[in-house]
Amino acid sequence: MATPATSCFLSRGAKFMLLILLNLCCCCCLRHTSIQRHNNFTDLSALLAFKSSVADPNHDLINWTTNTSFCSWTGVYCSSSRRRRQQQQISRVVALHLPGLSLQGTVTPLLSNLSFMNHLDLSNNSLGGSIPDALGSLPRLRLLNLQINQLVGDIPPVIFNMSNSLSNVSLASNGLSGTLPANFTLHRLQYMSVQSNHYLTGEIPSSFGLCKDLRFLSLSTNQFTGGIPTELTTSLPELRVLWLDNNNLTGTIPASAANLSKLIQLDLSVNSLTGGIPTGLGNALPNVQWMNLAHNGLTGQIPSSLPNASMTSFLDLSINQLSGPVPLNLGNMRSLVYLSLGWNRLQGSLDFITSLSNCRALENLHFLHNELDGVIPAASVGNLSSATLSKLTARGNHIKGGIPAELGNLSSLLFLNLHTNALTGTIPLAISKLSMLQAFYIGFNSIHGDIPRELGKMTALSRLSMEANSLSGPIPDSIGNLTGLQNLFLEENRLSRIPPSMWSLRGLTLLSLPRNSLRGSLPPGVGNLKAMTDMDLSMNQLAGSIPDAFGELQMLEFLDLSSNSFQGLIPDSFGGLISIKTLNLSRNAFSGAIPSSLARLRYLANLNLSLNSLEGQIPNGGIFSTLTRGSLEGNVALCGAPRLNFRPCSSEDNRTSPSKKLRTLKIVLPFVVALALSVAVCYLLLRTIQRKRRASLTSADDLSPNMNVYRSITYQELLRATDNFNESNLLGTGAFGSVFKGQLDDGLVVAVKVLDLGKEGASRGFESETRALSALRHRNLIRIVSVCSNVDFKALVLQYMSNGSLDSWLHSPNDRLSLLQRMNIMLDVAMALEYLHHHHPQVVVHCDLKPSNVLLDEDMTAHVSDFGIAKLLHGDSNSIATLSAPGTIGYMAPEYGMSGKISRWGDIYSYGVLLLETFTGKKPTDAMFHGELTLRQWVSEAHSRSELDIFDDTAFGNDCGDGKKIKGEEDPGVVRRCLSAAIEIGLLCSKDSPAERISMKDVVPRLAKIKEDYLSQLV
Repeated sequence: MATPATSCFLSRGAKFMLLILLNLCCCCCLRHTSIQRHNNFTDLSALLAFKSSVADPNHDLINWTTNTSFCSWTGVYCSSSRRRRQQQQISRVVALHLPGLSLQGTVTPLLSNLSFMNHLDLSNNSLGGSIPDALGSLPRLRLLNLQINQLVGDIPPVIFNMSNSLSNVSLASNGLSGTLPANFTLHRLQYMSVQSNHYLTGEIPSSFGLCKDLRFLSLSTNQFTGGIPTELTTSLPELRVLWLDNNNLTGTIPASAANLSKLIQLDLSVNSLTGGIPTGLGNALPNVQWMNLAHNGLTGQIPSSLPNASMTSFLDLSINQLSGPVPLNLGNMRSLVYLSLGWNRLQGSLDFITSLSNCRALENLHFLHNELDGVIPAASVGNLSSATLSKLTARGNHIKGGIPAELGNLSSLLFLNLHTNALTGTIPLAISKLSMLQAFYIGFNSIHGDIPRELGKMTALSRLSMEANSLSGPIPDSIGNLTGLQNLFLEENRLSRIPPSMWSLRGLTLLSLPRNSLRGSLPPGVGNLKAMTDMDLSMNQLAGSIPDAFGELQMLEFLDLSSNSFQGLIPDSFGGLISIKTLNLSRNAFSGAIPSSLARLRYLANLNLSLNSLEGQIPNGGIFSTLTRGSLEGNVALCGAPRLNFRPCSSEDNRTSPSKKLRTLKIVLPFVVALALSVAVCYLLLRTIQRKRRASLTSADDLSPNMNVYRSITYQELLRATDNFNESNLLGTGAFGSVFKGQLDDGLVVAVKVLDLGKEGASRGFESETRALSALRHRNLIRIVSVCSNVDFKALVLQYMSNGSLDSWLHSPNDRLSLLQRMNIMLDVAMALEYLHHHHPQVVVHCDLKPSNVLLDEDMTAHVSDFGIAKLLHGDSNSIATLSAPGTIGYMAPEYGMSGKISRWGDIYSYGVLLLETFTGKKPTDAMFHGELTLRQWVSEAHSRSELDIFDDTAFGNDCGDGKKIKGEEDPGVVRRCLSAAIEIGLLCSKDSPAERISMKDVVPRLAKIKEDYLSQLV
């Protein structure tokens, strides 16, 4: 009985037989040379059938026509066969080689008619459907490569019985399911890979032991069960690579694994294997370079013979239950690059570090979360490879003594984690020599003394953890030099002062200083910490009033100021904490009323105002609808909220008491005086400026009410800055003109956007962009420096972005963005759009968001640019109609083309596409997307299988592998969760219906949480 799939194939086959008959009729009229050209219609018809079954978005098969010999077609390789009777040379296809062409469609079973074919390579395409059984009838097939496609269903059992020919099979990175046949004969098999299909199940067949020539076997990242067949370790003398990782295997590692003397790579990680490591494994594997036994349930000691595998460069025994001492002869593995012994029960001293000084290529050394004790051997740790060692992790042990000053010799160190040990003494000044260090963890020890001011020399630091020690004195002012610092943990010490420079760390996202002895007040500079998500200053001796600038921290999710001596009013500006989830102001001396603005904080779930001196009516709605009495207790003058048993409010509560009047007068009177003085000064300044402007040779066309705040730049200065607009300074061209790099007379480097007045709509675009930029103020929007405008010349002078556009970073072969950089950039863009859509007096719609309009400064901070077609909406949710669809194909919302209605939902759609492009590296206009297939559809379909398959692998950099696994401190599960959550946001933003998209007010906190979760997992 024919299935629907086979019926489809038969239908297509019938169509092609009709095409071939038509071709035969045509060929009868061709010259004799044309007949010679296609003297094998069996192979010709099979190739034409294949072409018809696939879509060719890049037009790589454009020369597959009957006008030329199929032997000259792209990817087709032929040989000649002689007919005995006619003595005629017959062209036969012997190989079809079409990898990486973005082909879509299915694999036609008519390829089985290419009976002379010995190589079939269709890898790295987008082919779907099942693998045809008919391929098993190719009598000469030696290589079958269908890896990195979208194939589904079972692997045809007939493939496993092509014993006379098949030697190389790769079906990796598809969506294949089912089991492998228990019995098969592939006597010539040398290479077999079905890794990363995720759905293959059942036990590993022992029949692999019959493949005496097998050299490479990878079954990793599936759901295979049962034990490791002994036949794999006793009957495969030529085996070089054995990857069985990321399955559900049980049992022990066979002792016979020692027979695999030619093995180069062994990966059994992420299974449920038990028992010990075979004692003879190190002696018997002299050639092994990669050995990964991590994430199992292995017990016993590390065999002392294991380091005899002297060629090993990668050894991972982490996340097991190994015990006993670490072998002292690890240095025998002189080629070691990566060594991880973490998350075991290893005991004894750290003397094994001494022998590791022989490993001059060592980059990663991890022995965290064990039961190791003793002191760090100072001389030995200083002799580790200073040229290569980049990560050293020893957290979670019982290490005693001081932090060796010799650690300062490890000049290439990027990551140093000594967290949660029993270290004593002070922080050695020599640590400041680690100028490349990005993460430094020494929390939960017994370190005392001051934090050395020399720490300010470690300018690459992004994470600094010194919590739960006995550090004293002030936090050094030099901490302000750590401009890249993102996380700072200093809680549970005896620190006394926060330096003013702390509030200049604009990249800081997490600040934890509770349970210290901090004194003083909080300055308005706290408003500089725009990226802050978590701030804890609780249980200190801080005093004074809370600055209104707190309301500018729109990313803040957690704020704890409890158990201090703060006084005065709770600022109404707290209503600007739009992302806040937890707010704790308890145990202070706050007075006055509870700001009603707190009721409007939509994400606020935990609020504690207890034990203060608050008075007046408790607000209604929002968090106050679910608040318990304990969150307000100790404020005896509060009233209202009957469900919480507070007294009812009376008319007296609404009157202004003398003390309130006095406080009001103290606040209002200086303000009135200052306002009057300001008005007078502004009037005089305005008169002076107007007189100067009348005398000026260059007019500004009165484009913006804020134009006077810009510095005055003349046309002559722009000529000097750009060397007469020399082409060597040209940064790029756009729809309405060109952009030049220039250096002004005072040394400021700028970008000069010169309008091409001959282009239609250029003047309107110039005015729109000038008005927009003059009214917008946000750290993630391009900043306007000045405007130079007269009858014959118009130019915008903009902030210069030294790292160019996001488009060039995503699609340049020489530039790479890490996963964290991509998250930071998309968070920057989201915050810019949130400001435009929700926090500007008028709703601003950008209308043309795309990678080329996202510019990166020297710190890789993103700035949205090009407001040439931006629109101002009157009201929070209105839209406007336009005669032409704004934006760029691929990023433009569907409703723009259908209705012409412009709204902020169009920007959200563009942002969704931009996010998907940023994480996949695929443009929405890529040739692979045609017909009904879009970038969003492609991501959505792949999202259900594995994010790592669609992710731009250039982001993994040197810290990650080939997509199969991720090396170093990073965990594939962490990356997968991060990508899944980020891609989900992109899919939600880019839905066809505007009503189903999420707003930027929802995007920003979600993306910030993804970033924070990712960073927290790398500790």
